Amino acid sequence: MNGGDAYGVFEAQYIWRHHRHQPGENQCTSVLVKHIKAPVHLVWSLVRRFDQPQKYKPFVSRCVVNGESGEPGIGSVREVNVKSGLPATTSTEMLELLDDEEHILGIKIVGGDHRLKNYSSIMTVHPEVIDGRHGTLVIESFVVDVPDGNTKDETCYFVKALIQCNLKSLADVSERMALQGWVEPINRF
Repeated sequence: MNGGDAYGVFEAQYIWRHHRHQPGENQCTSVLVKHIKAPVHLVWSLVRRFDQPQKYKPFVSRCVVNGESGEPGIGSVREVNVKSGLPATTSTEMLELLDDEEHILGIKIVGGDHRLKNYSSIMTVHPEVIDGRHGTLVIESFVVDVPDGNTKDETCYFVKALIQCNLKSLADVSERMALQGWVEPINRF
């Protein structure tokens, strides 16, 4: 299920609780959902690494967190280099929210050589059961300005395609890591 599709009860509750952006007149917003066959702690360990998005984001070639020693915190800024093939080479992004208890990551783009102005995203990670094993429900939402010369539909389509690619890669990496370790089945008794 991806933005625009019907959501299940739990998905709808999480979206209502964490993913309610207030788009302006010339902005678009959407919500994407991904079910991953890996435990939430493993998926969150990748998502929460603001300083290492390249661990699962295929379009990121390099990331440097400015002025940080140790683990990045809210307000940290990262400079991301984008692989060729996209209409950008750099993106400057700020960590707006990092909640290890609720598994919430919020990022805002504050600069770069791309057309994603006033872009803000929220990603939440939730435990679920998939095929009798620990799985993860990942929800990512965004809001962004519609650039001159583009429609809301075109802008949303482009951003959703990037996020879908990132979520697929997150699933691939997480599921591969889960297979390499032992993931216990859930006892249903």
